[in-house]
Amino acid sequence: MKINPDFKIGCMVIAMPIYPLTPDPKDVIQVMNADHKNTFFADVHARGYYPSYIKRYLRENGISIRFEPGDEEILKHTVDFISLITIRVAVKRQIQPSKLREKATLLVAYLIQHLKASEWGWQIDHQGLRYIMNVLYDRYQKPLFIVENGLGAVDQLITDKNGEKTVEDDYRINYLKQHLIQVFEEIQDGVELMGYTTWGCIDLVSATTAQLKKRYGFIYVDRHDDGTGTLERYRKKPFYWYKDVIQSNGGSLFEK
Repeated sequence: MKINPDFKIGCMVIAMPIYPLTPDPKDVIQVMNADHKNTFFADVHARGYYPSYIKRYLRENGISIRFEPGDEEILKHTVDFISLITIRVAVKRQIQPSKLREKATLLVAYLIQHLKASEWGWQIDHQGLRYIMNVLYDRYQKPLFIVENGLGAVDQLITDKNGEKTVEDDYRINYLKQHLIQVFEEIQDGVELMGYTTWGCIDLVSATTAQLKKRYGFIYVDRHDDGTGTLERYRKKPFYWYKDVIQSNGGSLFEK
């Protein structure tokens, strides 16, 4: 801040909607406890102090945090905005450890019934993006920035009718379109959104699985998990689609 007082400093957290499996109050409390794990770091970043729920957790688990003189004052320098990674959703149900197999079966059945999933089993929940953005903005009243949102998929490189190599990944276009429509909705809700960026612009090694075949980009890279490939790059279908979205400031999302 001494260099430039106009700089905006933010943090990055995972934005993951968590739903109760049933309306049973025990399930709802499970969601509350899981949400606390999600929001703890953002609470400290945005509010400038350790929240009471984490103090209880530390106390009940015999954990003591050592604060040096001046540490609490440092925490009061809160972030100007919060950036978000939007990934899968979670479902919580209070259940005895002896019934873990039943729990797993129930969760899978629930998610299959209500949400589609990617090839890696990550549930696709575009409305959950609007929901969690509203929750976070209501909680912090700070600008939000979606910095990672995308679909990992096995893409097939083909040659189109013009003789150009490309990927006809309409599934990715649909995924991004549905999420961006929800971005529009949350802005109408009053959420202050600084920006939106996809994950990612170009195919790369997936951090979660260390795979190249789990592709996210608008540009296909000819490289494979066994190390073969030329490293040549080819524009996928969403490359041109996303260009139109940017040029129309989102207007093309609502064209039939």
